[in-house]
Amino acid sequence: MKRQEHVWERRVQLAAHPLAYPFITAVARRGPVVRVPGVGVVVSDPELARQVLLDHERFRKDGPGSSGALWTPVLGPAVLLNMEGEEHRRLRAALAGLFTRAQATELCTRVLGPVLREATGRLGAGGAVDLVALTRTAAGTVIGELLGVADTAGAEVFERGERIVRMVGLRTRALTPRQVTRAKAVLASLVAAAGEAYDRAESGSMMGRLRGHGLDREQALGLAAAFLLTGTETVATTVPRVFALWHDSGLLPALRADLEEGGAAFDTAIDEAMRVITPSPAMLRRAAQPGRLGATAVREGDRVVIATARCDLAAGPFDRAAALGRCPAHDPKRLWFGAGPHYCIGAPLALAEIRVLMQAVLMAGAERIVRRRVKRRVLIPTYARLVVEAG
Repeated sequence: MKRQEHVWERRVQLAAHPLAYPFITAVARRGPVVRVPGVGVVVSDPELARQVLLDHERFRKDGPGSSGALWTPVLGPAVLLNMEGEEHRRLRAALAGLFTRAQATELCTRVLGPVLREATGRLGAGGAVDLVALTRTAAGTVIGELLGVADTAGAEVFERGERIVRMVGLRTRALTPRQVTRAKAVLASLVAAAGEAYDRAESGSMMGRLRGHGLDREQALGLAAAFLLTGTETVATTVPRVFALWHDSGLLPALRADLEEGGAAFDTAIDEAMRVITPSPAMLRRAAQPGRLGATAVREGDRVVIATARCDLAAGPFDRAAALGRCPAHDPKRLWFGAGPHYCIGAPLALAEIRVLMQAVLMAGAERIVRRRVKRRVLIPTYARLVVEAG
């Protein structure tokens, strides 16, 4: 009999991708690297996936078939996720200071205080909290602060990004001209507000830092739009699934006790849960040179699809002992954030948001899931609703 956490995670995946999830699972059974007509070269082995991600000369994030090319018409040509080489390295260096663990934790603790006080107060008074709604607001609030658009409600910031992400599916290779126009219109007011932050050149802000490193206004606004798209979905989809996984595995009491004693296992438990849920189910690259991946020949121009969700599950299902730090972590390198020069620059910020949110709801006594509903036909699998109460 399947454990409850396996049942619900499968429901979440199938609701998001009723055809693609079983298909990718079947492809993984055929081998670590499989050429799939109409899709590309699919990689399901974690070590081969790392090989692709580390080799940015052979497997690039720019050009036809890559994820970078998908977003360039909306965001512009220089927004990290569609760059390679020296310019990419220079831009990451300009942003690096904004994303240390200490700075990310300080930012999240400061800006999420009011949001979390209201939610934890409700839990403490015996009320219920929808973790989906809470994390959407929280994620939008943090990115709004980072980009200098803090006057815009967090829920609205998130909703703008979600409207654009909904245009993309696992098989999408390019946005239509109509979709590009629509996406730019959705972003317009937020990008304009970020432009004002750039003009003010506030020290310590992301926009001020970009201006200080010589980026022109257009480049900085493209980056702001990119962070709006990538900086909200990961957290908003991850927190409800992590809580549900811990709840269904019976770990909530042990993790609450761990937090009361200093939280030695807390980060490990987040890592193990993220390994299993893998917020980004796939990563795309373009083969710039012919060669081989494992036993499979790769041609120049091939689209390489890293099935991250399958790679991360190669170590097995959710491991309670690993989550509590009682045995070695299955993937301490966090493949779900990528690897190599394109390792997610915002990972410390995402992890800080997850830690702050999860600590708040756990210490407020969140213990029971009273209602849940999975979200259907979305790019990143998640819950549409996850209502929790204190025990």
